[in-house]
Amino acid sequence: MRMAELSARTGVPIPTIKFYLREGLLPPGERTSPNQAQYGEEHARRLKLIRALVDVGGLSIVASRAVLGHLDSGGVGELDTLGKVQYSLTRRHERDPDDDESSRAAGEQVQQLLDRHGWHVRPDNPARAGLAEVLATLHRLGQHDVLDLLDRYADTAHDLAATEVDALWRRTSVEDRAEGVVMFSVLADALLAALRRLAQEDLVVRTAGTGRTGGGAPQT
Repeated sequence: MRMAELSARTGVPIPTIKFYLREGLLPPGERTSPNQAQYGEEHARRLKLIRALVDVGGLSIVASRAVLGHLDSGGVGELDTLGKVQYSLTRRHERDPDDDESSRAAGEQVQQLLDRHGWHVRPDNPARAGLAEVLATLHRLGQHDVLDLLDRYADTAHDLAATEVDALWRRTSVEDRAEGVVMFSVLADALLAALRRLAQEDLVVRTAGTGRTGGGAPQT
């Protein structure tokens, strides 16, 4: 298909497609003349993935390029590929985790959480620093009722992750699994956040005046 058809198929404007080509996010099409190229279904699929990363995931062009580069990498082990894709989707924190007492305490709290739940997580997983930063901020703000839910959050997250990873392994190729990591990390995160906020509103409305849910919403 020509670029105009690719644009119509995906809903991505031609100038945006050209921008993605220049930035190396979208591989070039097959040249049919000096000014024309043909694009295949793989280009349409890649364009939709780019839009998911940039528009829904809010990733920068640089971060999106890194994710797509890991998707395209060959000659590395499957776990290495999946890990690199996931790590590249996690925002890096420039703050030194040991730059003050609360940060150091939060880093230790993260390690204690992992040990307590028996999670196998590499030391360089950027989500460690992200969680530590959140915990340190909660400590500084004195939000101890949120901190008291940490293990409950961890249990819920692990149960959900187990379902997601089971679905991931049902995919039949490394490429599909790597793309699944993107979907679960970007789109499912957005999906879960939206559902959680809807559920919060429902429970607040149902329990207004009582101050408690009693472990579940009152019957209507």
